[in-house]
Amino acid sequence: MSLSIRNQIPGTVASVTPGEVMATVKVRLDGGQEITAAITREAVRELGIAEGSAVRTLIKSTEVALATGAVEGLSIRNRIPGTVTEVATGGAMAGVKVAVAGGELTAAITRDAVEDLGLAAGSEVTALIKSTEIALAAS
Repeated sequence: MSLSIRNQIPGTVASVTPGEVMATVKVRLDGGQEITAAITREAVRELGIAEGSAVRTLIKSTEVALATGAVEGLSIRNRIPGTVTEVATGGAMAGVKVAVAGGELTAAITRDAVEDLGLAAGSEVTALIKSTEIALAAS
């Protein structure tokens, strides 16, 4: 199945912590980083997600925020360091490609944000993604 979601990074489930309705799933990405997804317990069961399962993390580019400095005091668990490889700007929005260990992320942010942060190829950034904005696909 083809998807319009640009960010599809493979990994292996490190742990599943079930709650009443939702579960947190920690995934070790192929590049070594760990990312947390919050998905329904029903999805965990239907997809057969368990420790050791191969999965793809799916993240819409509009759900990826970028920081250029130290990140502290945030509830966002997923903080992935990387380097900007490309910035494509339009009238209001920009697509920023970020090389991360084991793959690439694309962030769709405003043109103003690109300018304010001084983003260009070679910029060091941290990609920030809320766990509730990550979907998982069984591999």
